[in-house]
Amino acid sequence: MKNLIQYALILLIAGGAGFGVQRFLEKDDHDGLPAMPKATASDVIGTYRPAFELKDLDGKLRSVDEWNGKVLLVNFWATWCPPCKKEMPAFIELYDEYKKQGFEIIGIALDDKQSVQDFVNTLGVNYTVMAAEYEGLKLSRDYGNRIGALPFSVFVDRSGKIQFIKVGEISKKQVEDVIKPLLAKKG
Repeated sequence: MKNLIQYALILLIAGGAGFGVQRFLEKDDHDGLPAMPKATASDVIGTYRPAFELKDLDGKLRSVDEWNGKVLLVNFWATWCPPCKKEMPAFIELYDEYKKQGFEIIGIALDDKQSVQDFVNTLGVNYTVMAAEYEGLKLSRDYGNRIGALPFSVFVDRSGKIQFIKVGEISKKQVEDVIKPLLAKKG
């Protein structure tokens, strides 16, 4: 009986914490973060990708429009996220294998620039990476990441429409299953 009460108490606390986080994210008055949009991942499938401009790790302002006409993987991640770090070696391989066919990856890290720079240098990341902190969190919400989960991967076709979203770690095979048909379409 004592274990049952403890279990019920843990569930109650966890539920309350989850509700509190949800309410916090929906508010508009915390540290300048905007209210969480009501869009979910399924709401953005088939829509045009949101525009953005962020600085890359060299400090150059980059617009997502630079990659118009490409099959694009926009990956939201963080250096402190184990599944994010686990999927990155596959991204490095995939970029090498498919970039000549028009595949591009943009990694948007929800971290400070120095932590991201150190991490990508150590790992040898070969695709565009941007350190975006809170701005990256807002952008991930615009792309349908309502709960702020990481990693969060968005696949955009050559016309700029979002075709697939994956919340959580994604494998090399899963990425290939998404991008191969998109790369086969030339227009």
